[in-house]
Amino acid sequence: MGTVLVTGAAGFIGSHVVRHLLELGLAVVALDDLSGGFRDNVPGQAEWVHGSITDYELLQQLFETHQFDYVFHLAAYAAEGLSHFIRRFNYNNNLIGSVNLINLSVLHGIKCFVFTSSIAVYGAAKPPMTEEMTPQPEDPYGVAKYAVELDLHAAHTQFGLDYIIFRPHNVYGEHQNIGDKYRNVIGIFMNQILQGQPLTVFGDGQQTRAFSYIDDVAPVIARSVFNPAAFGQIFNVGGDQPYTVNQLAQEVCRVMGAPQSAIVHLPPRNEVVHAFSSHAKVREYLDVPPPLPLADGLQRMAAWVQRVGSRQTSDFANIEIPHGLPAGW
Repeated sequence: MGTVLVTGAAGFIGSHVVRHLLELGLAVVALDDLSGGFRDNVPGQAEWVHGSITDYELLQQLFETHQFDYVFHLAAYAAEGLSHFIRRFNYNNNLIGSVNLINLSVLHGIKCFVFTSSIAVYGAAKPPMTEEMTPQPEDPYGVAKYAVELDLHAAHTQFGLDYIIFRPHNVYGEHQNIGDKYRNVIGIFMNQILQGQPLTVFGDGQQTRAFSYIDDVAPVIARSVFNPAAFGQIFNVGGDQPYTVNQLAQEVCRVMGAPQSAIVHLPPRNEVVHAFSSHAKVREYLDVPPPLPLADGLQRMAAWVQRVGSRQTSDFANIEIPHGLPAGW
């Protein structure tokens, strides 16, 4: 059926996309630099390559050797809040690395380039966010994601490169890196509980997000290339029901069997207060499963987390601008 390159393949969403692509009968080359993922996340049937999308010579070798039919680009350092303080790192990894892949996809005649963007591109737009809105990202992570979206459109106009863009949000589930204190609030909460620490909430906890179980997202991304009507389209994908961070903390405590009073409120950080999106468009074009209720998804993730145990939390090594770094970071 074809050969596929998946970047970020040892990461959370990437490893699940690899699994679904293999189930569809595709040959998968799994590329990851292990900066945020884990080698054992990658299914054994995939061909493993340890490397970075910023290594253009390596990418050239892979494209020449494998003659990929499709590229699924999920590699990113997705710490949205931290991106203010690691701007150069953010743009090198999330923008320049993406352009490396786009250049080679054009040169090698890729049939379709699938890119996971983010609802961070919408910034503080009034929710629910829809694909017709003009993006106005408010942080460097969102800026980089939107720049890649624009570059894909330009590459299609100039060179005919077909693409599909997904904007997932707050995805959670098995294989998430719960030891990363800068992103993935559900993983952070569960790791804190395993370590006997209180849950840390920025501000009053009234921020709202819709949380997306991994299998509400990964199979939709994997199957998308088999529907040519989706080419050239942008899709929000994920959960529909918004919750406050306080409600989320209570639910996580419940499924983990932790006392609900163990919550500490930190000073607020600079972030969009309300962010959730509409999924009417993706349901029109693609086969999308009904979203798994939050309580059920949290139960599944909690069972996995309690089986594999906590992960050590480490500080980001190269903060470029320390001014105003949020408490706890």
